[in-house]
Amino acid sequence: MPRLAATPDQIRATVLAMLTEAGDAAPPTAARFRRVVSVRKLRDRLGGGDPATLSRTLNAIEAEVVRSGLADLALPEIPVEIAEAMRALWQAAVAVQLDDVVRLKREAQATADTAEAARAEAELRVELLRAELSEVRGQLAARDTALAVACAAQAAACARADEQAARRGELEAALATAQERATAGERTHTEAIATTQARYEALSKQLLQETAHQRDAVRAERAQLASQLKFAERRIAALEDERARLDADLASERAARQTAAGEASALKAVTASQRAQLDELLRATLAAAPPAAKTRVPRSTGKAAAKRTAQS
Repeated sequence: MPRLAATPDQIRATVLAMLTEAGDAAPPTAARFRRVVSVRKLRDRLGGGDPATLSRTLNAIEAEVVRSGLADLALPEIPVEIAEAMRALWQAAVAVQLDDVVRLKREAQATADTAEAARAEAELRVELLRAELSEVRGQLAARDTALAVACAAQAAACARADEQAARRGELEAALATAQERATAGERTHTEAIATTQARYEALSKQLLQETAHQRDAVRAERAQLASQLKFAERRIAALEDERARLDADLASERAARQTAAGEASALKAVTASQRAQLDELLRATLAAAPPAAKTRVPRSTGKAAAKRTAQS
């Protein structure tokens, strides 16, 4: 890296330092100045520089130090004692200035060394921070990769959860249809029981005469109810199998995604509730079967009585 050109102030400070190091008590003459300070010495002292520039600056400093009257101070119309005193005062001032220049140069050099050490320490810190930054970037890249994998797994789990939810909706719709049918049947049976009860009050005597015919009707009704019960049992078994399959799917899905545990628990609770409702419906159907058979007896008895009346 090329050395930067010295400024005039730096050249002046160097020249004054060289004069001070030469040990001249009085201001130097032109010959003494040239012996102590030259372009080559100044260039070696500065560590480089343009010789033409150094020569021009050195001539200006020589004119200031030597040709301005520092070597032969002539003060017209001043007593010799006063002139000597002024010369001594001037020399002392120049010596103090040179001492200040040397001191300032030392302080500047110390400041430069401190700044260089601080710069080196800062560069080391920058390198450490760069290494830490590279490590943090690697960690962030690994975390981004893991996050992408987790997002993909979550998307797949969400798709499976949506599929299970669709299946559950279909099963819930089928169960609701079955419940509606069971409710409609129960309502029909209740209305038939009410109507048959009213007729039974009026036709109790005719019921005794048509017992044999009504027994056949009761057997047929029981057979029909038995077939309906078997159909309901098969339907319940199919729903149970479907529920078991869904439970197995939900169990495997629970291991893959913990967040689906709540939905699986809700589905299981709903299934248990529906099963309880189906059990209650089955018990209610079984409990209502004999009264329903009995309620149809007066209807047949009334028809037989009407036929006998028409024949007579």
